[in-house]
Amino acid sequence: MTDSGGRSGLFVRAMPALFVLLWATGFIGAKFGLPYAPPLKFLLWRFATVIALMMMLALATRAVWPRGAQIGHVAMAGVLLQAGYLGGVFVSIDLGMSAGVSALIVSLQPILTAAYASTSTSSLGERVSGRQWVGFVLGFGGVALVVSGKVGSGGLGWASLGAATLGLLSMTAGTLYQKRFCGTQDLRTQSVVQFVAAGAVLLPLSLVFETGSVEWTGSFVFALGWLVVVLSFGAISLLLLLIRRGAATQVSSLMYLVPPVTALVAWLLFDEKLTPLAFAGMGLAVAGVALVVRVPVRRASY
Repeated sequence: MTDSGGRSGLFVRAMPALFVLLWATGFIGAKFGLPYAPPLKFLLWRFATVIALMMMLALATRAVWPRGAQIGHVAMAGVLLQAGYLGGVFVSIDLGMSAGVSALIVSLQPILTAAYASTSTSSLGERVSGRQWVGFVLGFGGVALVVSGKVGSGGLGWASLGAATLGLLSMTAGTLYQKRFCGTQDLRTQSVVQFVAAGAVLLPLSLVFETGSVEWTGSFVFALGWLVVVLSFGAISLLLLLIRRGAATQVSSLMYLVPPVTALVAWLLFDEKLTPLAFAGMGLAVAGVALVVRVPVRRASY
């Protein structure tokens, strides 16, 4: 009993670091498989595989399904977290953005989360300190350094930046929505509903805007399998568990560790290089986000 409890406690403590590592490989998996499939078709095959596997697991274990209005809440979170976030990231990388820069833009999520949490319309009732506002400026300034002078050339065009920004906004909104409305749902059935909803959004977009077909090479199959097993089953489940266990700003704080991990792995696998100015910008952005998330959140006293 003690050994089991000790292992469980060790796993809980390791969850944030494991999540960061697995989440970073999602950007790498996307870059690895996108040469062989259009981005939305890639995602649709990923969603279909996850739905089939997770459906069998949910039925075999007699998991409880969401009912009534809860189905709509779970579906909305899925559209934001899966279709909006993943669609934006995959399209940005397909348009030529490096995996490291895409991860950096999305890592601004905790800044947006904390900014929203401080507004009068937020149900979180959190307040932002002066140090956090400094972090906001540093974070956005760091991203500006990374993309400075490159917009309109190479992979840093307005289209790829727009797609990555869509992913950022969707991830932020999805994390907040998931925390508020979907925290008590079974992870197995919740995943099925979320991926079905996300697929329903992406399928017509793929039919209208994508003309290429999937090349079923060994590299593509490996990338698809990695994203299904490691990301959709592993990282997404960890994310939902972390959202359930912690505050929205605490969970989103993990994202600021993803860009350096992604950039390192992309350098090792794809020889992606960043200029000294870009490295400085990435460091500035990471420092800014760290300032935002490391300051204790205080609740309003009125």
